[in-house]
Amino acid sequence: KTFSPDAEDRAGGAGRMTVKLETAPRDRRVPTQNQAKACYMYYNSWHQCKYDFSEDEPQCKKLNTWAHAMCPDEWFERWEAQREAGTYAGPVPGEKEGGH
Repeated sequence: KTFSPDAEDRAGGAGRMTVKLETAPRDRRVPTQNQAKACYMYYNSWHQCKYDFSEDEPQCKKLNTWAHAMCPDEWFERWEAQREAGTYAGPVPGEKEGGH
């Protein structure tokens, strides 16, 4: 697919750039239409990756993209707010198990 920022570029062809659109790969552990489990898994894997490596690590960037592709924005925003407030119920990298 191509993306042109304005009509002038579309008409003249100048300034065109190619954008590759991707989403998370199919996961055999989540075979149904309901992708909530995959969303939750990618979201937590992304945070663990950031903790283990850095946000700039290519695999972490990929997990971030997949999490955003699979999760509704409302869930993502709510979970991020809960992490900041220390009330997130899921796994938190760096915490010992049962630390909630």
